[in-house]
Amino acid sequence: MAAVLLGGACLFFPSGRKQEVKRFTAFMAVPGENHVEDTRIKEEISRRTGASAQVEFLGGQTPEEKIEAMIQTGNYPDFINGADASSLLIGAGALIPLEDYLEDYPALYQYLTPRQWESLRKEDGHIYYIPPFGVFQGQNTQTMLSGESFWIQKRVLEWAGFPVVKTLDEYFDLITSYLQANPQSDGKPNIGFEILCDDWRYFCLENPAMFLAGYPNEGCAIVDPETQEAAVYDTIPEAKQYYKKLSQMYSQGVIDPETFTLSYSQYIDKISAGNVLGFVDQYWQILDAQNSLYVYGREDRTYVPLAITANEEIEGKYNCSETNLNIGAGLGISVDCEDVEGALQFLNDLLTPELMVLRYWGEKGIDYEVDDAGLYYRTEEQRMNWANGDYMKANCCDYTYFPAYEGMLADGINASRPAEQPGEYYEKLSPYDKKVLDAYGFQTWKEFLGEELEGSAWFPLYSCVADWPLDSDYGRAKAEMERIKRLWLPKVIMSSEEEFEKSWSDYMQEYAENVDVEAYIKQLNLEIKKRVEAAQEQE
Repeated sequence: MAAVLLGGACLFFPSGRKQEVKRFTAFMAVPGENHVEDTRIKEEISRRTGASAQVEFLGGQTPEEKIEAMIQTGNYPDFINGADASSLLIGAGALIPLEDYLEDYPALYQYLTPRQWESLRKEDGHIYYIPPFGVFQGQNTQTMLSGESFWIQKRVLEWAGFPVVKTLDEYFDLITSYLQANPQSDGKPNIGFEILCDDWRYFCLENPAMFLAGYPNEGCAIVDPETQEAAVYDTIPEAKQYYKKLSQMYSQGVIDPETFTLSYSQYIDKISAGNVLGFVDQYWQILDAQNSLYVYGREDRTYVPLAITANEEIEGKYNCSETNLNIGAGLGISVDCEDVEGALQFLNDLLTPELMVLRYWGEKGIDYEVDDAGLYYRTEEQRMNWANGDYMKANCCDYTYFPAYEGMLADGINASRPAEQPGEYYEKLSPYDKKVLDAYGFQTWKEFLGEELEGSAWFPLYSCVADWPLDSDYGRAKAEMERIKRLWLPKVIMSSEEEFEKSWSDYMQEYAENVDVEAYIKQLNLEIKKRVEAAQEQE
């Protein structure tokens, strides 16, 4: 057993010889918290793989600004996920092509199917990055969908006698009624509704109309399943209906007056405080706040998702399986990486069964236990530890934004994520959570969104737009669309009842005059056709 001292941490290798730990650098063009110190599990990953990565996240800049600065200096980290600025990295020649390496790394190559690898190939014939999310091994074990929905606090449902809430009017009527009856909690004002608008996360503001109209989360458009043609959702009747309702709620004081100026962290702090009754968001964005509420015993202030639609006749399509990967961004290796083979070996090792367990479950006997049937479980103390933010900062390391499986572990009996462990979830819920689920006849929270629907061959369409070149007519159309929505939607919502129609008309006029919708939709329709043809070839 050999030991090597690095940065004050003694790492042991079973090979019996001294082994250096390869230190890679990584940058993810998404907001996140940088952790300088190695954690217990990160050190254990280093011990087992002989490698580690120091990960930096975006801070105070847009992805485009940060990536453009890197391109100007010509200095890149070893690993890089350009997010919405991925096309800039490819255009600058900052990423190495991966396709000639992949088959030499079995765990990495088997991560995707041949068809999925091909979907990542760019027009020049190269594969530049690997998607970190949306790859399922075995069955989908999610008990709470990670995607987007309208959310409401459990105490609001309990107060109203656990009603079925389906329409936009029902949702806000319930929140308004509760707020009138309960203006404060713990001496602090309750907030009826928050809208996250910070940077790229403004989808919480701009895309609910597609859900209200009964479409799944294509993200960038709605698609007619009969004609297989796209259309923008910004101008449909349900969009005007939604923002008119928000304008009314803002005027009535239901919506937080600070909502349009909140940073993501401030938004999460407000939700964590337990006084926000509802919002629209992706679950993975509010997971830390949800966990914090559980840790402090405020289960009644945690949230359930609702499949809200514009009216009773429309069926919500919030629970839709994703047929296609997000091919617009992923983790690549830069041209400045001096050990490409070592970097690929690190990715390969992170996907092995042993490391998947370590990344998400931790160490046996410390973070989880195993019963006689081979099922993993956590003791109450272990669960409390992993719900504690300070404990996680000192101990965990799942290498978020590095490739990882969702669904099952390789053993076929354990979930890759502890929160989704089969056969254990409902039994381990608190009496309060069981009461809420029992009131609706459900076993898991995702059932609030209805049965899972199979996504169409093109779904989700948003996965194609992230790497659209900014100098193309459709790329410019996307950029103008985003600019105008960021500018106008807060104005529309803050307008008075008398001003709303004019504000909406002015917004639609600027949209029509500046967004090349024809070019935007033409490119999306080409992608839809491409995906449908690819799916037909696989039949």
